[in-house]
Amino acid sequence: MIEETTADKHSSADQATTSGSDAGSQALPRQQRTYSISELAGLFEVTPRTIRFYEQEGLLSPQRQGQKRIYRNKDRVRLKLTLRGKRLGFSLAEIREVVMMYDAMPDGNARQLKRLIEILEEKRADLDRQQEDIRLMRLEMDDVDQKAREALGKLDAVSRKP
Repeated sequence: MIEETTADKHSSADQATTSGSDAGSQALPRQQRTYSISELAGLFEVTPRTIRFYEQEGLLSPQRQGQKRIYRNKDRVRLKLTLRGKRLGFSLAEIREVVMMYDAMPDGNARQLKRLIEILEEKRADLDRQQEDIRLMRLEMDDVDQKAREALGKLDAVSRKP
């Protein structure tokens, strides 16, 4: 059986956001739909604490009714971008930059797309460096392993002699 990936779950969350937990919000267009912290957490399979953390980091900015947080579609999209960025290895600063560009230009203009491409190229370069470091580390480990086995073989041979 094929397991659903996190990306598939987030795609399902996109589809699920057009329906809400109450009958009134089900009929609302996505742009007007609101979410409680529990609903948003459930859509993306994260904890409310995670959502509060991203709020403290300035990545989400819910409205408030007393103590209750009210999340709009904009917050849903920001959370989706944040989680996708984390999955791709982006730092919070890089995610914040992309999210701020989304806020400034929600339709995604050339500047936003060029910066996203730059960030992706930087991440690819980082991964290439890490991959080379791992390859070299494995070679060194293979060398040490071989020498340790040879030394152990010599010790075993010496200990078997009468």
